[in-house]
Amino acid sequence: MLRLSISALSFLDLRIGDLILAMKKILLPFFFLLTFTQAGLLAQQTFRLHSHNDYLQKVPFWEAFGAGAASIEVDVMLQEGSLVVAHEKESIQPERTLRSLYLDPIQRAVELGMIDEFGFHLLVDCKTEAYATLEQVIKEVSPYSPLLFSSQNPAGLRLIVSGNRPKPEDYDKYPEWIFFDYQSKNLSPDLPWEKIGMVSLSFRQFSVWNGKGRLVEKDRKGLEDFISLVHSFGKPVRFWGSPDSKTAWRAFQDLGVDFINTDQPKAAQEYLASLNQRVYATDSIYSVYNPSFASDGLDAPIRNIILLIGDGNGLAQISAALFANGGNLNLAQIKNMGLIKTQAADDFTTDSAAGATAFATGQKTNNRALGVGPDGERLRNLPEILAERGFSAGIITTDQITGATPAAFYAHHPERDDTDQIAAFLPKSALSLVIGGGKNTFSPLQSELVKEGFILVDQLEGLGEMGADRIAYFSSPGSNPSMEKGRGDFLTQSAVEALQFFGQKKTPFFLVIESAMIDSGGHSNSTSTIVTEMLDFDRLIGEMMRFADQNPGTLLLITADHETGGVSIPQGNVEKGEVELGFHSDDHTGILVPIFAYGPHSGLFRGIYENIHVAHKLIELAK
Repeated sequence: MLRLSISALSFLDLRIGDLILAMKKILLPFFFLLTFTQAGLLAQQTFRLHSHNDYLQKVPFWEAFGAGAASIEVDVMLQEGSLVVAHEKESIQPERTLRSLYLDPIQRAVELGMIDEFGFHLLVDCKTEAYATLEQVIKEVSPYSPLLFSSQNPAGLRLIVSGNRPKPEDYDKYPEWIFFDYQSKNLSPDLPWEKIGMVSLSFRQFSVWNGKGRLVEKDRKGLEDFISLVHSFGKPVRFWGSPDSKTAWRAFQDLGVDFINTDQPKAAQEYLASLNQRVYATDSIYSVYNPSFASDGLDAPIRNIILLIGDGNGLAQISAALFANGGNLNLAQIKNMGLIKTQAADDFTTDSAAGATAFATGQKTNNRALGVGPDGERLRNLPEILAERGFSAGIITTDQITGATPAAFYAHHPERDDTDQIAAFLPKSALSLVIGGGKNTFSPLQSELVKEGFILVDQLEGLGEMGADRIAYFSSPGSNPSMEKGRGDFLTQSAVEALQFFGQKKTPFFLVIESAMIDSGGHSNSTSTIVTEMLDFDRLIGEMMRFADQNPGTLLLITADHETGGVSIPQGNVEKGEVELGFHSDDHTGILVPIFAYGPHSGLFRGIYENIHVAHKLIELAK
């Protein structure tokens, strides 16, 4: 909030009345425009907005200007020799004039340096007789001539006259800063195009679409043809009376509408300006693995358990990847699936620490806790429990090894951010294999890791052929890069090496693999991050399904610790591999997450149940 100190008031020697006037003229514009100028905003936009009936906004002009509107509409009526802003006589308020609501604020914005050149025009909709009203427009606007468009000032303010207008043959009789809004489907070369600022028509002349669902092809074609016709004369087009929704704004942008009509300029600007971040189109579509289902669902002994965790990966994230990959995924081949409740012991919305601890121990705990209960008691984890039954265990993550999800499977500590204390649990843990980031954190523990039998390797290649009993590969000093920043096939390659490692040990194994950065995409509301990370995760899933088919007795589970972002999919195109995501949040949510199962006893994981029951089922099966 902007505050004026007592000393500042004394220095300015403002009376209360002067202060109020100053705040109206100076502070109000800054409230909307503190972080950007309109010209700078327009330079970043690939769309242009028309603020329809702008004078009805709570703060006329400033709100549209702050939203970067390129066209601002003001209805005027000639009343007792002056122009009042109103749609009809019943709504006239004498103090609301063209000058007070628009011309004076524009002049002030120029004086304050908010406008270097005009990236917008005023669309003046005359509600009273054309010639007399326009004569008064010229009289009232002319004193602002330094601001106005001319051949000497091509970046100046233009007025486009709409509503009641003179005859087209009279257009060239008016000042060069006045243009006209042409409203007819009949377009021909002999019109006075040099004085036509835009072509506007009622949307209802083309369609009855209400902005929900999609335009029918016939209506779309009619709109496209008319837009092309207007553009052939080098003029922009606008449709009034059009739907005013996110779906409609996107449709009009895709159609090439030059000025998108809206009563919600701020909301429209925020939605359209963020489309690039929320729309993803894949470069290529990969083929999925066709599983044999030979041992799927059989009542057979479990020899290997592979648990794949997509951090933050909800049903919408999976759907987005599926549509981006032409409507198919490796994950989509799996038949047995259920839904998991993710709540923590102390909160409706879990974090990764509590969510992963539930998977690792079969008990609920508080957010931020790793491998300990709500009262701090140490909880046995699956690697520890399964070790008693002859299982080796390992973890792979695209995160750091001390990240909350992998750490829940070896550490016992109440605070997930105590990285050094968490790392100290690794040497004496039940894990035989760790692959992930965080080399700098574990550097002080190298001698202890070696003492406890770990071989520290510096590359993935050949890791599975070393014949070692325990191996640690720290893939980066800190965090691993995302797929968008060049991580490549690290996740799948790590898994393949891990399977070779456990194969040489000739013991049953429990392997946890985390795809960590689907969660990052949810937190940052980045569609491309979510989809690229999920597609990478799905390639891993395909390889693990292949392994399960080749190694009967392998149970594969794919799930998530929670959903992140409150993600929805308002629009997409399967043929183009394109999806648009919407975000309700930039944090975790309490939405149920899916679990998929493939291999022996996979039917046991159907239904809706608490996250802790995943561990309970695995412990029972491992007997």
